[in-house]
Amino acid sequence: MAQESPKNSAAEIPVTSNGQLEDSHEHSFNRDLKHSLPVGLGLSETKITSHGFDSTKEGVVEAGPFPGGRAQQKSGPVVLADEVKNPAMEKLELVRKWSLNTYKCTRQIISEKLGRGSRTVDLELEAQIDILRDNKKKYENILRLAQTLSTQLFQMVHTQRQLGDAFADLSLKSLELHEEFGYNAETQKLLAKNGETLLGAINFFIASVNTLVNKTIEDTLLTVKQYESARIEYDAYRTDLEELNLGPRDANTLPKIEQSQQLFQVHKEKYDKMRNDVSIKLKFLEENKVKVLHNQLVLFHNAIAAYFAGNQKQLEQTLKQFHIKLKTPGADAPSWLEEQ
Repeated sequence: MAQESPKNSAAEIPVTSNGQLEDSHEHSFNRDLKHSLPVGLGLSETKITSHGFDSTKEGVVEAGPFPGGRAQQKSGPVVLADEVKNPAMEKLELVRKWSLNTYKCTRQIISEKLGRGSRTVDLELEAQIDILRDNKKKYENILRLAQTLSTQLFQMVHTQRQLGDAFADLSLKSLELHEEFGYNAETQKLLAKNGETLLGAINFFIASVNTLVNKTIEDTLLTVKQYESARIEYDAYRTDLEELNLGPRDANTLPKIEQSQQLFQVHKEKYDKMRNDVSIKLKFLEENKVKVLHNQLVLFHNAIAAYFAGNQKQLEQTLKQFHIKLKTPGADAPSWLEEQ
């Protein structure tokens, strides 16, 4: 019995009825061919053309893009994306800078208190700041006393009103003392009315002085605090730069001196800016303070003088002069028709 000849690879390629290769096996054949090609020639650069077995032409490998492969990349400049910044590293760097700045400022403050460090002083500006702080304390004292006077006057007016009502009630019930009780009732009611007018003037005085002390002056003092912080930072970095300049100059210290010089310049500009801001605010504050206190002191004097002189007309004229409107007692309360 004759031995069967071994099958070759061409005999295993299935063929369709019209003599063409099946698509799936054609792709498999192309894949096997890709591995057998040299390294320099990839499948993406070749296209295989196959023909039926009945064709007289041999298989041809043509150069060109493979239909199923990726498109050839176009040449051009390559742009590298910036590295993504790590938020944790940014926060760590901010904390490091803050800690270093705090250390320098704390060292400067301690050195000044111990008398070892030098500080930058603007004598004219420092004198104006000291006067402002002293005046603020005195204005706060005036404000407290005026509030006490307002509270006591309110109690007195309330008592006078109640006393007037009591006299009026007795005037109706005591026929033999009708006139005497009536006079006293009218007097107490008039005093209560004038007291309410004076109370309105005093409360207006308190509100204006309170705005001046706790808003205008306080805002200026806040700028002063920022100026003092900038001054401490400026002196701290100035001291560092002076210490580095006194030391040796070599390849290791020169970069540190240059960096210290840059930081010193930044804080010097900040200090100069804050000093200029404080000077401007102090100037405008002084002008505003004189104007406000002038009007309020005239109001306070005229109202007190007219009240104790019993000049009701002059007292009312004083309030009109400063555009002060008094609230009628019980004006805010709803009427009995609104309550229904």
